[in-house]
Amino acid sequence: MDLLERFSAGDLDAFEALFRRFERDVYQWILRIVRDRAAAEELTVETFWRIYRARSRFDPARDFGPWARRIATNLALGHLKSLRWQSAAPPKRWVEAPAADAEPLRDPDPRIEQAFRRLPARLQLTATLRSSRGATISPSLLTVPMDVPSASAISW
Repeated sequence: MDLLERFSAGDLDAFEALFRRFERDVYQWILRIVRDRAAAEELTVETFWRIYRARSRFDPARDFGPWARRIATNLALGHLKSLRWQSAAPPKRWVEAPAADAEPLRDPDPRIEQAFRRLPARLQLTATLRSSRGATISPSLLTVPMDVPSASAISW
């Protein structure tokens, strides 16, 4: 039985191996979307908690990465939507860059960050993915009639 089959069957060691392998990728993915380190850390933990709880619904014949990114995307979008209903925090001047070798991103003008935060969550996600190095967006991303793009619409 391979790792994904063992995970799907509830093997805790298999889950731990997948966690170790995908934790950084999931964290960086969420960070690109929410642009807040603390929130990305919290959402990464919640993502893996949900992955573990949904393990019986995972198809071991499919790739784990896109499935994990889909769960992470749903959580990140939910987080962005919840921010719209909370009082606005002072804008951040910079966020940690997702790539380990990149320098921190800086908004030259705080009004850019404020304008970005006023966008609907789906547009924040689209803009973030479009500006992310190495990420490409399928044209179907903009036409999917759901709140979250399908995992196949996002590639690295």
